Amino acid sequence: MAQVHPFQAFRYNPQRVAPERVLTQPYDKISPSMQDNYYAADPHNLITVEKGRVYPDDSPQNNVYTRAAAALESWIRENVVVEDPVPSFYAYAQEYVVPGTGEQRTRRSFIGAGKLEDYAAGVVFRHEHTLSGPKADRLELLRNTRTHTGQLFMLYSDPQQRIDAILKDAESAPPLTTLRDEYGVVHRLRAISDHDRITAIKVAMEEQKLVIADGHHRYETALNYRNERRLTAGGLHPSAPYAPASYDSAMMTFVNACSEGLTILPTHRLAANLHDFSWSEARRYLEPWFEAQAFPFADEGGKAEAQRKFLAQLHEARGQRAIGVYPAAEHAKRAYYVLTLRRGADLSQLLHAVSPLQRQLDVVLLHDGILEPAFGITLQAVTAERNLSYEREASAALDAVDRGAAQITFLLNPVDVDQVMRIAVAGEVMPQKSTDFYPKLLSGVTMYRIG
Repeated sequence: MAQVHPFQAFRYNPQRVAPERVLTQPYDKISPSMQDNYYAADPHNLITVEKGRVYPDDSPQNNVYTRAAAALESWIRENVVVEDPVPSFYAYAQEYVVPGTGEQRTRRSFIGAGKLEDYAAGVVFRHEHTLSGPKADRLELLRNTRTHTGQLFMLYSDPQQRIDAILKDAESAPPLTTLRDEYGVVHRLRAISDHDRITAIKVAMEEQKLVIADGHHRYETALNYRNERRLTAGGLHPSAPYAPASYDSAMMTFVNACSEGLTILPTHRLAANLHDFSWSEARRYLEPWFEAQAFPFADEGGKAEAQRKFLAQLHEARGQRAIGVYPAAEHAKRAYYVLTLRRGADLSQLLHAVSPLQRQLDVVLLHDGILEPAFGITLQAVTAERNLSYEREASAALDAVDRGAAQITFLLNPVDVDQVMRIAVAGEVMPQKSTDFYPKLLSGVTMYRIG
């Protein structure tokens, strides 16, 4: 069962700093230009801790990790960052517009201290693999700061929406933090400190299995740090009581997979550096498996209308295993295509190397049923990033073909959250960049000190 506890968060003092000038996006979403902007925004910006600058003369005594720890300690001494007076859960609401649609949504979640569980315990599940490099970086940061500043995005499934009702009720109180980030997302944080609400949340979570949506590297880093501390402490006796305010916990943001505010965006694939690229030959190979609907255009005047119809058809055919394709072609032969799986197609033949659960994913159908057999883009090539790049925005992905940056672009519909949950709980993982949960959780909105 999932063990979740309130904690006394360290938060930026709104009397000393403006939250929109000191909070950041997750470390792995911070580009060099964003890093520069964060540094320029405020001397107390979390960027110094979350993803600080590395200098040529760094040493074991003075480096990105020691500077992060020193900055955080000085901010606490100066009351720039302060500890809340009582243990709380934190209701975290994000109001946003779904990119490319204009649809407004509110995603409600709560932040708590979740007990770290080994995957073998059957409580916490992952849906993607991790890489050693990011984990080594995050572990060294955690060793120095002993503070979780970034959020672990955890999914649970509660069709009754019991906790969602508590979070909505908590919105009658004024927020502790309100800001609009660089993507136009409005973030509001409120504390839930009364005994009855805390107990109701803890009890509702006890029956839950948790799936990591975002933060796989940080979760496994927290596990590694926990194991290190247990070794130095001489181990933890199996019958010892669980201490929630310790390295056995990590700060987690919990989102109900059954709530209306949850959005997963697709990540589109751009292919380049393909030897002897031929869309016509690829189509002949794919013909027994896929029907192709073409949206041709002869000039720039007809391009916008063809693209509009193409994108609408791709969305409309979501339940038919549809994949959008835009290949480079001679000027008179340009067209967008929607490939849909033929009725009665035997996926056990086309996707014989993957499990029945994996066969239900469009991204697996693309990688194993199209990219590798028709274009020679193997798993090894994908891992080495020899042929594929990724783009969230459909228009940018299509434009890459027009400007010669890609030979062919593949558009995907978003994966369904139920698929993510089923695959993860079954102990399987999804291909790289299968999910893009939007919006991201801000780092520094709460911080969890583990001593």
